[in-house]
Amino acid sequence: MVHATNSHCTLYINPIHRYKNHNILIYGDYDVDGICATYILLRGLKSLGAIVDTVIPHRIKDGYGLNDQLIHEAHEDGVELIITCDNGISAYNQIELANSLGMQVIVTDHHEVPFDIVDGTKFYNIPPALFVVDPKQEDCSYPYQNICGGFIAFKLVSLLTSDEQIIEELIPFAAMATVCDVMELLDENRIIVKEGLKRMGEPINVGLKALIMATGLNDKAINAYHFGFVLGPTVNATGRLDAASRALELFSSTSFNEACLIATELRQLNEERKKLTEDGANRAYQIIEESDMKEDRVLVIYLSDCHESIAGIIAGRVKERYYRPTIILTDAEDGVKGSGRSIEGYDMYAELSRVKELMTKFGGHTMAAGLSLASKDMIDILRSRLNENESIASEDLLRKVHIDVPMPFSYINYKLVRSFELLEPCGTSNPKPLFATKKISLISYMKKGKNRMIGKLIVMDELMNRYEMVYFDELEVFEEFLIKNYGQDKLDKAMLGKLMPGDLVMMCAYSLGINTFNNNSEVQIVLKYFDVC
Repeated sequence: MVHATNSHCTLYINPIHRYKNHNILIYGDYDVDGICATYILLRGLKSLGAIVDTVIPHRIKDGYGLNDQLIHEAHEDGVELIITCDNGISAYNQIELANSLGMQVIVTDHHEVPFDIVDGTKFYNIPPALFVVDPKQEDCSYPYQNICGGFIAFKLVSLLTSDEQIIEELIPFAAMATVCDVMELLDENRIIVKEGLKRMGEPINVGLKALIMATGLNDKAINAYHFGFVLGPTVNATGRLDAASRALELFSSTSFNEACLIATELRQLNEERKKLTEDGANRAYQIIEESDMKEDRVLVIYLSDCHESIAGIIAGRVKERYYRPTIILTDAEDGVKGSGRSIEGYDMYAELSRVKELMTKFGGHTMAAGLSLASKDMIDILRSRLNENESIASEDLLRKVHIDVPMPFSYINYKLVRSFELLEPCGTSNPKPLFATKKISLISYMKKGKNRMIGKLIVMDELMNRYEMVYFDELEVFEEFLIKNYGQDKLDKAMLGKLMPGDLVMMCAYSLGINTFNNNSEVQIVLKYFDVC
């Protein structure tokens, strides 16, 4: 994991101890992983008595990662050691600048190492930092590479301190960062998330307590889903629509009343973010449907008025609907910025590396990337080059649904569903069990929830038993499926609850859970995928 620019140094914790009484600056990132990593390092170093401050770049004004202006500001403030978290591996020039100003840099990151290809050989560009802590380095012997920036920061703090109270407080942050950065829930990721969830019932951190209350989870057993789809997006919203430092203030707060005010503010920002995302995704769908983009295997879409902070979320939505690698681009102060989300079988980082001369900046992972272009004129060129270069197999463009076992609804009972909790935490690479059944008759369909974004279905099996199902994904997709395959009249009847058994028969894949409301628990059948029989 460690690359030392000084071969005589064997422990990267030594420089931190040496600089403990000097000015240390933690340089983070504005997503959940970066915010959690920043807080973990801040809390850990302060517990050692270090003189430490933080900078989380503004997503729009500063962009991702180290930049020249913030390095100059750090120098003017007398900073002697910069520690990056969740960034820095691609900041070769910026770290050279810091070195020239007399500052040392320690990089802690988990992103791919930039490389050049010469005559078919990769040459990796390790930045000239005092130490580089990144398990993605080619010569790294660390046994498990797929950990996030927050987990790496947690490991560093664990080496620096033996204070068990500090470690206990920080475990949930490493866990939330792992889930929200979509890491595989395998190996030690599975362990840290499981341990983090255990501590979420009564977290030590005041800010976490306030966040749980503000999002209405204080009476629920928090699981990985809540990290990824409730708590995480609320933390992320401040970095998308405001300044991520506000979330850092939440976690650093020692006053519960102050923390509650900040947490409420973050929840309100997240509601605004949801609306912007919905509008942006609908506009992207319209552009695709009204153009020749449906023939592209790599979707590159320009949304001029999209808030650049939600481009990645919209890219994910479009990718899920069309199952194509997707890049969403929008106007920025210095040209065009965007984010991409990929599918299995398409290494987005590698493919962007092949056309890196088109971009002013890019970085990311196999499944996600961020990029900048000098001007709008480059968008069509990028779209053309990515589609000319693509070598996606046709079968990779077909969504693969892996069913654990076919199971009729009649097999479902409370005890069975509770037994599946032994498989938790579930998430990326360790999904919840998925079941399937055929010949299910839809009897009624209605929209529920605050914004009518949850589907409630009443269905009947071949034994004429009725069951209730819920659908949490895009209702528009489900309705389009019904209209295309069964007709508008059948959808209308379903919404009136007037379908008869056999009128609309489909097959479905589903997961199971326990829904608890007002201290009452019941089995919940969640529709995940559907098709005609």
